[in-house]
Amino acid sequence: METKQWTCIILYLPLITVHVCALENLALNKTVWEDRPWGDATVGWRGDKAVDGLYTNRSANGGQCVIPENGRRTATWRVDLGGVVSISHIDIYYRTGNKDPPAFTGRMAGFFLYVSNTTSREDGHLCFHEIQTVNTTPSADQKINCSVYGRYVFYYNERLPNVMYPSYYSKFAFYELCELEAYGSANFQPCYSGALFVKCNATLHTCTCCSQVGVYGLDCNKPCPANCQEWRCDVNTGHCLGCRSGYQGLTCGQVCNRGFFGDGCSRSCGNCRNKQTCHHINGSCINGCDEGLKGWNCTTKCDPGFYGKHCINNCSENCNVTGSCDRFFGACEGGCKPGWTGKACKQIPAESEESQTGAIVGGIFAVIVVILIAVAVVILYKRLKPRISRQQTDGNKRTDSPNIRMKDKRITDNVITEQQQPDQRNEDSEFYTELQVSNEANQYDVLKNCLK
Repeated sequence: METKQWTCIILYLPLITVHVCALENLALNKTVWEDRPWGDATVGWRGDKAVDGLYTNRSANGGQCVIPENGRRTATWRVDLGGVVSISHIDIYYRTGNKDPPAFTGRMAGFFLYVSNTTSREDGHLCFHEIQTVNTTPSADQKINCSVYGRYVFYYNERLPNVMYPSYYSKFAFYELCELEAYGSANFQPCYSGALFVKCNATLHTCTCCSQVGVYGLDCNKPCPANCQEWRCDVNTGHCLGCRSGYQGLTCGQVCNRGFFGDGCSRSCGNCRNKQTCHHINGSCINGCDEGLKGWNCTTKCDPGFYGKHCINNCSENCNVTGSCDRFFGACEGGCKPGWTGKACKQIPAESEESQTGAIVGGIFAVIVVILIAVAVVILYKRLKPRISRQQTDGNKRTDSPNIRMKDKRITDNVITEQQQPDQRNEDSEFYTELQVSNEANQYDVLKNCLK
């Protein structure tokens, strides 16, 4: 086998720092894990055979390859590199049965290769997926460039039901690896205060550090997603190393789910009005709070003596217990004072309202009647006064006239000679009657004129 050793030299260039590093097989003799181990451990086909440094005999009897159990739809093998390292490339040597062409590459067809910082491949970076464009099996020897930063290397394959695979694919999934080598450098320097990482070139055997915050990619020329926290992202994948408040997802392109806000979308919204969600960044309720609550995020209860939306309403003074009411709708605790009703004790009982209303209406009506009578009397008096005065004046004048004096004399004479002169009394009586009728007629005319 070829020994790959390189001298590490650090070169400082504008905007980048170049590390010329020694690449080593970081997977050699490291801890492995497999999900489909062969049932008989004494046969010698366990997963550690893929990292023992031996792959000269690539048959089942050679004892240098891992062989899983048969008849499985998925198959996963994983090696722990012992820590986060800078990987340059990964070499794979598959089981051949020592035949040419290789006998088992149909089982290799369609495999996936991941590098992750966790024990879950879904969290990692997909370095390679073997897809054939022509009807031919893949090569048993694979050299895969995967310049990434990680700890775990996954070999994964699947044969899912109800999927139409090419004819040369095996019926079931396997990971028959005789050797997997992960070349890179475990002794690297972080690029920018530990925030950006080493990038290694598999051909030139050099590692490049991005010296600018907020970029990623092989040439450090791709901007990190806008919602990454402090504009920092994985230098290989561009995945954010944390999201700004109110955002989530690998690239922080999604706002928080309904009912959540803040860093990592981990905080719950308060009691926003009409069950609406809060602002995904600061948690404020855009349309205010539900009744009985206040505060920027509607989580604080009303102070004693207040109720309603934003707690701006005072409890009724008519509560039996002053200043004590329900914080939601103002219902008095302990009931209302005498003479008041309703939830908030702001209503007068119906009977009292009717009686008070009747009394008020009656009083108003009486006042109006009195005013109308007074006005009528004044008007009548003003109209009668001049005519009465005129009549009095005319009466005085008639009293001094000869005719009146003669009449008075005749009346006197009648009184004196009533018995002696009956004929004369009758005549005078007729004259008096005429005078009385004449006066009554004059008074009637006066009243009739006043009423016009």
